[in-house]
Amino acid sequence: MIEINQYIDEHMLPPGPQLPETYPELNLELKKGSHYYYDKLLQGKKKGNCPNLNAMLAAQAAGQTGTIPLQIPGKGTVQTQIPNHQSWGEFNDLTEAEQKLVRVQTEHILKEIVDQVQKTRGTVPGEFAELLKRLENVEPPKFNWKQYLRRFTGGSDQTFTKKTRRKFSKRYEDNPGLKVKPKRHILVAIDTSGSVSTNELKEFMSEIHHIHKSGTEVTIVQCDTAISHIEKYKPRSGEIKIHGRGGTSFDPVIEYYNENVNKFTCLVYFTDGEAPAPPRARGKMLWVMSSSSSINESLEGPQIKLN
Repeated sequence: MIEINQYIDEHMLPPGPQLPETYPELNLELKKGSHYYYDKLLQGKKKGNCPNLNAMLAAQAAGQTGTIPLQIPGKGTVQTQIPNHQSWGEFNDLTEAEQKLVRVQTEHILKEIVDQVQKTRGTVPGEFAELLKRLENVEPPKFNWKQYLRRFTGGSDQTFTKKTRRKFSKRYEDNPGLKVKPKRHILVAIDTSGSVSTNELKEFMSEIHHIHKSGTEVTIVQCDTAISHIEKYKPRSGEIKIHGRGGTSFDPVIEYYNENVNKFTCLVYFTDGEAPAPPRARGKMLWVMSSSSSINESLEGPQIKLN
């Protein structure tokens, strides 16, 4: 196994929260994964064409502590903390059991931090995706959607006609008649932030399936801090790709609904309710809380909780 100190000497890069703006020569893109930034910094180190990176690495190699001045575009001279790895060597002498204990404790601390960040409308990047398998064993509905939506939407349903042989035309003999049937088109929003668990997402998709079965056309919009995906619901489309898993904001969906309110009968928003209240919706709207969440009294409009 490679010694930690040897690995540091060969691959030394400034760890911690390195901002893309600190190294303008590298043209770092925003909201990318750790591997992307590591590779870019490593390339910059090899080429030696990034003054701030060179200064940071030189300070580390010299064993300096504290801060050093770096020139950052738009901010001028900024005192930046010099990270060090002096304590890393302590892990070389740990037993396998001790290393496992440290790893478990670290993972627990990180999970708690992530949960806190996500529950408070966090800033975790929203480029994560999750695949939910197609609903093979559909659970019974936890809510009477057919009855409630008929009462909730009132006379705002659209209608469509269909020819049928069961009913002959009164005007033209032997010709099929027309069957007139109301049709709802509902915008269904799914909160895909990190605070919503996979089980909650499965619960949401099961209820959306039953909304569709009630004779309703469904357009799904996925959103965490921004809208990531919009598509018509297709119950037999296979796996469902969940986009997002970052922080939470209801505002983008409300803004989208307000701009397209004439296209939809109403908006149904599936969420855990963990975000500040958004602007007022111009059309009819229903909040649906997961069975493991609580009603958010600050949200305007009717709310139901799945049981």
